[in-house]
Amino acid sequence: MRIVLHGQQAFGRAVLEKLLERGEDVVAVCCAPTKDGAPADPLAELATEKGLPLHQPASWKTPEALALMQSFDADICMMAYVLLFVPQAVRDAPKYGTFQYHPSLCPQHRGPSSINWPIAMGRTRTGLTIFWPDDGLDEGPIMLQKTCEIGGDETLGDVYFNKLFPMGVDAMLEGLDLVKAGVIIKHDQRLDDGSYEGWFKKEDARIDWQQPVDAVYNIIRAANPAPGAWTTLNGSEVKIYDAVRMEGTGNAGEIVEISESGVLVQGNGGRILIKRVRPEASGKIPAYEWAAATALQIGATFE
Repeated sequence: MRIVLHGQQAFGRAVLEKLLERGEDVVAVCCAPTKDGAPADPLAELATEKGLPLHQPASWKTPEALALMQSFDADICMMAYVLLFVPQAVRDAPKYGTFQYHPSLCPQHRGPSSINWPIAMGRTRTGLTIFWPDDGLDEGPIMLQKTCEIGGDETLGDVYFNKLFPMGVDAMLEGLDLVKAGVIIKHDQRLDDGSYEGWFKKEDARIDWQQPVDAVYNIIRAANPAPGAWTTLNGSEVKIYDAVRMEGTGNAGEIVEISESGVLVQGNGGRILIKRVRPEASGKIPAYEWAAATALQIGATFE
């Protein structure tokens, strides 16, 4: 089966590695254009290394882009992390069309930050969807889904790299095997029962210490490693990464203990032990080092 792999970054590369390990016939690799001054995309690097035809159009909305996809004479296109919009004519050019990976249980949490939002909302389960994209936002019919737990202390990085990334690579290959076997599954999404959220931006990651401590902890987990939950102290911004939820009472936002374990902050209904931070104009450092460098005092209060 003639396969076009369209994707980018580490996920796209991992899918390509699996395809090549299996001896699949990858006739072309498509990738987002490399920005000036940016390092080469990992998927593009592997395609070049293996001597595969690599194409990086700036847009798929042109007649030239359609002609390019048609020129591959492909049976299927696999989309492994694609942010550029791909029109229907291009998606339909391969014999069996195009299927795509999305890291949530569609129709829930459609959109570009579909791993952050379930964690921020305190969900305990998430998953991935392999679907046939249409012109909507992650709205196409579903081929298959996989679920996984969101542990109570797991971060965005934990859920993605330990679960949704490897599960997603395997699911992409499972989807390919279904198509190769002639099993074309298309279940319509019940969009009214789902949700769409936009980017999880910096303003979404700001900590309000008056919110229940569990909500604060969820925001910290959902923003680690990006965009980074943040708060301010004496007018200076501090991003918070690794943290632990603890018990205790007091005034929300107040620093109640400083030790080699980190900086313990009172929340509303519990406490947060901050273990790693990123102050302004600095890299990520242990919270204890930050406290020592700034002469942080017990009783100081985050704003």
